[in-house]
Amino acid sequence: MSERTATAVWVDGGLVDPASASVSAFDHGLTVGDGVFETLRVYRGTPFALRRHLDRLARSAAGLALPVPDRAELERACAEVVAAAGLAEARLRLTVTGGPGPLGSPRGEAPPTVVAAVAPLAPVSPAAAVAVAPWPRNERGPLAGLKTTSYAENVVLLAWADERGAEEAIVADTTGRLCEGTGANVFVVHDGRLRTPTLASGCLAGVTRALVLELTDAEEIDLPLDALATAEEAFLTSSTREVQAIGEVDRQALPPTPGPRTKEAAAAFRELVASNLDP
Repeated sequence: MSERTATAVWVDGGLVDPASASVSAFDHGLTVGDGVFETLRVYRGTPFALRRHLDRLARSAAGLALPVPDRAELERACAEVVAAAGLAEARLRLTVTGGPGPLGSPRGEAPPTVVAAVAPLAPVSPAAAVAVAPWPRNERGPLAGLKTTSYAENVVLLAWADERGAEEAIVADTTGRLCEGTGANVFVVHDGRLRTPTLASGCLAGVTRALVLELTDAEEIDLPLDALATAEEAFLTSSTREVQAIGEVDRQALPPTPGPRTKEAAAAFRELVASNLDP
């Protein structure tokens, strides 16, 4: 079964057959990318850090002035779809869109569409190869820092990275500061100091990023883009990657990976998961 195959789907109030799950052809999430989403890791049959993810979903929705259902409804959607999937370890995606609307940017009067889906996890390589993309993130744009369904830019970036033998693309902001990957935050080590870009760079406030900041002595600091290529060690964080070492930057190997700070962060994160599924 591939990572892309959903084993359970919940749409607008209840479970549906994954083979026939659908939304309106006029859904604003489809026609103009008007929506927000969260991807959660499921451990031991439980969505990890659900409270933090729903908090971020609410922040992203507020940034779009997008109404979202009551939190209890979203929690019910997550619980029911995870139970129906029957997978102890999985990925869960929760999406809320503007609902059916006109064929243009203004929203209609319909309530939001809510979709929750569970699929198996894809394998994560021990060390990621990344490529530094030539296109910047706009840290001053209206979507900066929001996790929206407007992901076409990331599709292009990932295809570009794949052509260069990399699994993730790293971008700067418009001022040249190191920002993030398409679906991951980045941490670097210089002189033994663990650091990650500030949110002012326009990077997403990743849930795993926040937990690593809490679990280690990592600093948030503005970094130049070349801080990645010159790092003693570096790693990516995301819900599905957890803490993943970076082994290559633009086909140039970093020092032996994972380094000691990467191992420290990964171990601390694993300990947290083992003890608390909603930190």
